[in-house]
Amino acid sequence: MKHVATTPSAKISAHILLVDDDVSLLKLLGMRLESRGYRVTTAESGRDALKRLDEARPDLVLSDLRMDEMDGMALFQEIQRRMPGLPVIILTAHGSIPDAVSATRQGVFSFLTKPVDRDELFGAIDDALAHLTNTGEGDDSWRDEIITRSPEMERILEQARMVAGSDVSVLITGPSGSGKELLANAIHKASSRADKPFVAINCGALPEQLLESELFGHARGAFTGAISEHGGLFQAADGGTLFLDEIGDMPLSLQVKLLRVLQERQVRPLGSTSSIPVDVRVLSATHRDLDQAMHEGEFREDLYYRLNVVNLKLPPLKDRAEDVPLLVKHLVAQAASRHKPFVKGFSPEAMNLLATSSWPGNVRQLVNVVEQCVALSSAPMIPEALVAQALVAEDNALPTFNDARAGFERSYLVKVLKITEGNVTQAARIAGRNRTDFYKLLSRHELEPSAFKPGAQNVQH
Repeated sequence: MKHVATTPSAKISAHILLVDDDVSLLKLLGMRLESRGYRVTTAESGRDALKRLDEARPDLVLSDLRMDEMDGMALFQEIQRRMPGLPVIILTAHGSIPDAVSATRQGVFSFLTKPVDRDELFGAIDDALAHLTNTGEGDDSWRDEIITRSPEMERILEQARMVAGSDVSVLITGPSGSGKELLANAIHKASSRADKPFVAINCGALPEQLLESELFGHARGAFTGAISEHGGLFQAADGGTLFLDEIGDMPLSLQVKLLRVLQERQVRPLGSTSSIPVDVRVLSATHRDLDQAMHEGEFREDLYYRLNVVNLKLPPLKDRAEDVPLLVKHLVAQAASRHKPFVKGFSPEAMNLLATSSWPGNVRQLVNVVEQCVALSSAPMIPEALVAQALVAEDNALPTFNDARAGFERSYLVKVLKITEGNVTQAARIAGRNRTDFYKLLSRHELEPSAFKPGAQNVQH
């Protein structure tokens, strides 16, 4: 069906990346698009297009099909990997029905044959931009709290925006302090459930019975101290989103009950004989390797696949160092407004130290360091020495319970392996664990018994 060109839409200033290895056609088509009010970036090859993609995010890619090195479909596949959902229109002088069907099945927005009709081209562009508007691309308020210029983070946010529109379960993975709850909240804000509750709970922070009661609720008298009925977080989040942080620390017995709730869409409070229907979208997160936990029998396989429909993996802060100055500027303004309005920022030397630090605690640690520096600063520009002092203080700070437990486990395992010179049977006996459980512990902490045998090199510490 032929498109009819419409009057310029609200997205008339949209940015189009135009790709063609024929320079004269590239120039001609670029002028035609610019005359209609679009911002145009041109690229003479697929490789060139990918470089420009990283520099400025276009709203639409318009590419020739037949090009040397990387053709239009190969470019499309790479664009989908980097920026899922970015619409791509393919132009070709070699168009055919099978090519068009194949391209659209793979996700190409439109497939037009050269010489392309002017109205048909503008109609296809209008349709693609209207599609973006309908899927919320134009409104970025949902991600306002996530500050980044990292291409990897932008790719993750684009995927987050796309999955927000459906009710699929999302598992957010990444190291502690990398912003998993922040991303979960952003997904909630971008979803149709945004006007309903967002409820979060850390599954590793509560003992089993209390966690069960918090999640599913309890009837009066269900256990000692249950003097009144308690609704639970599934009911509190009804219509909205429930975020289960550190899902990898949930006891196996509760994993069974969680799976039943997800399957039946109803919850039975502890001590109750009746179930209550709930409409909740579940997002979960963990810093643990759930694949490994599943294979070791510590995490249910059926629950894993129920929660991990889509996996979004957040990078550590050291892998997005370009974000440190942006984050610092934002955090300084926040902290100064609360404590010391005269503090304006960090000296160049101090900022360099911040940008080159390894940040084992990720964004959470950066927040703490900036807070400390602002609180202790007596000058508008925070000096390097104050940053160095805050970093040392952070290194000596009290760890979280989970981190402390993991650290104790590892040092204990190293000690018993040294005592027994790598003899797992003896080490397991000292630890009061069976061999299977002991091997699971060693695997979790990446310890090799052979490294502790007499004469072994590089003994682990």
